[in-house]
Amino acid sequence: MPTAVNAQITDSVTEADAATLADSPAVAMGQLYQSVAQASSIAAENAAIIQQQDHVAAQAATTAAVSRLLGAEEHT
Repeated sequence: MPTAVNAQITDSVTEADAATLADSPAVAMGQLYQSVAQASSIAAENAAIIQQQDHVAAQAATTAAVSRLLGAEEHT
């Protein structure tokens, strides 16, 4: 035979379940925004690193070209 449950307990559980369901879309959007923000910041960081590496490569190429123009001996 089922045991009777206090109506206040039933209401409390129902409200907690409803609050969880009501908050789910907001939590999901917050997680989505956080993921997009992190991905964007990593992309910006990668772009800065690539720019630095390109600058170093250009500097090395310029140094090698100027050395050849000035007739400097190549070191092996």
